[in-house]
Amino acid sequence: QKLESHNNKNVGMVIGIVVAETLEAAIAAARTVQVTYADIIEDDGSNSGPIISIEDAIEANSFYEFTHRMLEAGNVVNDFSNAYDLSRYVNVSGEIKIGSQEHFYMECNSTLVVPDETGLIVYSSTQAPTKTQMVCASATNTPSSKVVCKVKRMGGGFGGKETRSVFAAAACSVAAKITRRPVKINLDRNLDMAITGQRHAFFAKYKACASFDPNDASSPAKLLALDVEIFSNGGCSLDLSLPVLDRALFHIDNVYKWNSLRARGVVCKTAQPPHTAFRGFGGPQGLFVCEHVVDHLISALPISHQDYDSIRRANFYKEGEYTPFGMQISNWNVPTAWDMVCSSKYASVTSRRDSVTTFNATNRWKKRGMAVTPTKFGIAFTAKFMNQGGSLVHLYQDGTVLVTHGGTEMGQGLHTKVAQVAAYAFGIPLSSVFVNETATDKVSNTIPTAASMSTDLYGMATLNASREILERIQPIKDILGSKATLAEVATAAFYERIDLSAHGFYKLDDSRCGYNWDMPKDDHAEVANRYRGQPFNYFTQGVAVSEVEIDILTGDYRTIRSDIVVDVGSSLNPAIDVGQIEGAFVQGIGWSTVEELIWGDGKNHVWVKPAGRLFTQGPGTYKIPAFNDTPETFNVTLMDAVNPFAIHSSRAIGEPPFFLGTSVFFAIKDAIRSARIQELGEEGRQFILNLPATSERIRMSCGDTIARDCAFPQIEDESLKKSQMLGFQTKGSF
Repeated sequence: QKLESHNNKNVGMVIGIVVAETLEAAIAAARTVQVTYADIIEDDGSNSGPIISIEDAIEANSFYEFTHRMLEAGNVVNDFSNAYDLSRYVNVSGEIKIGSQEHFYMECNSTLVVPDETGLIVYSSTQAPTKTQMVCASATNTPSSKVVCKVKRMGGGFGGKETRSVFAAAACSVAAKITRRPVKINLDRNLDMAITGQRHAFFAKYKACASFDPNDASSPAKLLALDVEIFSNGGCSLDLSLPVLDRALFHIDNVYKWNSLRARGVVCKTAQPPHTAFRGFGGPQGLFVCEHVVDHLISALPISHQDYDSIRRANFYKEGEYTPFGMQISNWNVPTAWDMVCSSKYASVTSRRDSVTTFNATNRWKKRGMAVTPTKFGIAFTAKFMNQGGSLVHLYQDGTVLVTHGGTEMGQGLHTKVAQVAAYAFGIPLSSVFVNETATDKVSNTIPTAASMSTDLYGMATLNASREILERIQPIKDILGSKATLAEVATAAFYERIDLSAHGFYKLDDSRCGYNWDMPKDDHAEVANRYRGQPFNYFTQGVAVSEVEIDILTGDYRTIRSDIVVDVGSSLNPAIDVGQIEGAFVQGIGWSTVEELIWGDGKNHVWVKPAGRLFTQGPGTYKIPAFNDTPETFNVTLMDAVNPFAIHSSRAIGEPPFFLGTSVFFAIKDAIRSARIQELGEEGRQFILNLPATSERIRMSCGDTIARDCAFPQIEDESLKKSQMLGFQTKGSF
């Protein structure tokens, strides 16, 4: 039977499911379905082809129109007009492309739905139990009160199971309700990658200027103005693309005080799957744009003024200053972290840079590079209503405690930290606290486990519930005395008919979350954009130093050493926090170096058919970091600083260290710069290195004779080849 559809928005869009007695039968039946794709022919007979990339979308004016955003602080036009004296100012402009990234969680999307006498029990690998519950209820026309979603743990999520897991659960629920039998679905890796979407690719156009003292090379240049326009590839439906764009704009300044800044952004509508949340949620893309622009500005300065480290350090925010979105910088520890990690006690940056210079002077085909990369990452959901969480705590007569909260465990240690909070509150060993599976019939109306907020929310909610119980049993403790065990107190309280269960709830203060983009601009505001609200509760901050060695002949690289200092406040669990930092850092290395998604686009990758198909489906073609991609020497230091805005003075840690992995990218760029100066002269100092820095990009960016011959075999004149090589870019999917 031939079925025709004109509604497929992307290659890989789900058009149906097969339900069978066995997995083998279901797979065999699904393989009998043949799907062909054809371009849509317009009413006038025209066929412009599918819009795949960001550049395709810009050319076709294909945007989600209501996603246009602008963030402006200071007078950008005035600063640029004053930067005309090139003996004291440097102006740069350009474009930068930032690639996508696959979540590649260990466990692909999986759901088991069991119908019972009242409704459905949904066991799902999801970060969003309530969303899953609501969608399954809607799809099966069942009241939400009769659908229970349970999550014991996930084999990884990274944001990919915040929204994009629910379609599998919904399909499974429909099948289970119709058949009245348990139904399970577990996506293969290639299907999961083709269907569920990835991190958003970004494209930025920018111009920036800085001032310097031509008579004093020791005086660092000052960042003046940044005017940037960013585009994200949202795919064929919006999903979470707008808040991802918002967070990118909120991080476009990184840790630097720009005299003026104007940032505009929009989400592009393309024929890729809907792209979605991924660790950092747009923040890393915004941070990367800023670091690239700063790098471009420094490389454009006179050589005598090109001190990459001191210029960055001199332009950091100071305590009490305001970001472009009007948030005041407080508890500011980036300068301290920078000085710490660069010191001789830690990374010894100054002496090692001298060693790198010596190495590069004596080696033609291998080059080394170093980079020091800072970050600040805003902690809170940018959607105000999401900054809430609940927890249910039971105290039993044997003195043990059971906690069920609204967060989900995916290997990040959330349950362990929540258990620690309860154990500390009750004064009992950690072994006496058990955190049960997340279930919507225990804690309802939950928020997805995301935005690095879960310990802050559910830790506080658990503390709230624990304190409520402790307050109730305090009179019993007073009677029994200080030597009474919790079990004795709980038993006595039970016989006195005291409730030993409590539901705790926590929400961020209204003044510390929520930003209204739609408020009209107030030109008379004392602080630009402060009247719109405050998007974050606080910033988690850190600095990383990385040293790499590249092989010019192969484009391969190795990370010799990485040193990281992160302000985690008063850490609830240093072992977990160090693990999160290491994992996020290596995942950031993957995003910025080895991980590259390739889409059939009819232009750069015409051999991938049909246009819009993801070529890199699975580990055979898509490479995530392996053991030998981790730094050979890897040092992580936790700063112990005060944070009055989170549970027990801690700081969120899940997403913030991710961007620090790009210190490896910028170290690679530093090494490539050395090779380019050797091969192309001083003109090779300034160049664009799109992300990720794959072996191909590294190899072809070095500008050596072999690379020039490969890039321009038709040109015989060597000086012309060198000139053409200055702007050469390898192809990619963005």
